[in-house]
Parts: sequence; C-alpha cells; structure tokens
Amino acid sequence: MNYVLISMILALLIPIYEAWQDNNIWQKVLAFASIATKTSIMMLVVSVLRDDWSIGVVAVIILSVGNAGLMLLANLIKRLNEV
Repeated sequence: MNYVLISMILALLIPIYEAWQDNNIWQKVLAFASIATKTSIMMLVVSVLRDDWSIGVVAVIILSVGNAGLMLLANLIKRLNEV
C-alpha cells in the first residue's frame, strides 16, 4: 500500500516541476490544477485505507470546487495584466 502512495507522490512532482520552470500564467494554472486534482485523489486513497470518511468528504469538495476557483483567479490575473 505504501508503494501506491509513494508513486502518487512521485507523479505529483511532475506538475510542480512544470510550474516552477514555465513563466506562462496559464501553464502555471494548469500545473496547479493538476496538483490539486492529484492531491485530492491521494486524500481519497488515504481516506479509504484509514476508513475515515471525513477526509474523503474534504477530498470530494476539493475535487468539485477547487479547480473552478483556481481558473477564476487565473482570469483575474490575466485581466489585471492586460490593463
């Protein structure tokens, strides 16, 4: 079971490296959205392994709402840079 979590953490490092490397705001937003999705999937796996539904509920909320707020923030930053 630990191998699954370690491989998920290694997969999480790929978008972190992409966000660090690129200067385009949309590439950073996509990388951070990928990080949020992978982190919430990891939270769901941990909640199933621990049989703790409160962690799972938080992960589902992050999956459903988290990326929408991130995209709204990216649009605001883009419009501020255009003005």
